[in-house]
Amino acid sequence: MKKLFAVIGDPIAHSMSPVMHNDLFQAYEIDAYYQPLHVKREDLEVAIKGLKAIGIAGFNVTVPHKEAIIPLLDELDPLAKSIGAVNTVVNENGKLIGFNTDGSGYVRGLLEELPSLQDKKVLVIGAGGAARGIYFTMAQAGVVQLDISNRTVSKANVIVSECPFDVQSEVLNMDEAEKNLGQYDLIIQTTLAGMAPNIQELPISIQHLKAGSFVSDIIYNPLETTFLQEAKKNGADIQNGLNMFVFQGALAFEKWTGIFPDTKRMRKIVLSQLGG
Repeated sequence: MKKLFAVIGDPIAHSMSPVMHNDLFQAYEIDAYYQPLHVKREDLEVAIKGLKAIGIAGFNVTVPHKEAIIPLLDELDPLAKSIGAVNTVVNENGKLIGFNTDGSGYVRGLLEELPSLQDKKVLVIGAGGAARGIYFTMAQAGVVQLDISNRTVSKANVIVSECPFDVQSEVLNMDEAEKNLGQYDLIIQTTLAGMAPNIQELPISIQHLKAGSFVSDIIYNPLETTFLQEAKKNGADIQNGLNMFVFQGALAFEKWTGIFPDTKRMRKIVLSQLGG
């Protein structure tokens, strides 16, 4: 019997997960299908009950449900519990178990282009579910400083206070982040600024960015956000969100099937869909 997998979110039409995972199922000769499902905030609880009732094998969770889904699941992986956000769910004998592959997927993808994180001063922009996963994982990576900035400073304070890993960290408002941008070796943009339809939006001004820094944006569609374009003009090395997307997807696929897939194949199929 064909297994059903899915991704839930609002919006969801832009997601490249279905084409990526369905290609993998075909490549590894797995009788399964991956379906995008548009689930609004107010419908999340009934949607999860429905997915469980039909015996879905597993699913991904994207904006805005990564935190709201937690009380609707039967069990949480310890890392997902500490992060407080879920992006991958596995159905184990009728129990829905939540995991978070965002942070580990991000770092795996980052290290493809940035050889070492040792002694780096890092700024995370944003304080949503993806930012939590990235912040918690980066806190274990050997960076010397891990600061975080968000428009609502209280949300950033929560992430820092709840992180179980010891790292030197400061919470900044957006004005402070802009003024101090030149002190960071790595800047990680995790907000929706720059994603369609707001493709011209910048999360912060980068006029104080130092040349030679590494600027990363977790958005992969468009492949080069306005934020990355401006960073490149200012002499930074840049990385879009495609590597994070591929590696978090690969880790999810491994949890569902026991197979860690070909990430080069995954990257190629997504790029072909994006026209890049």
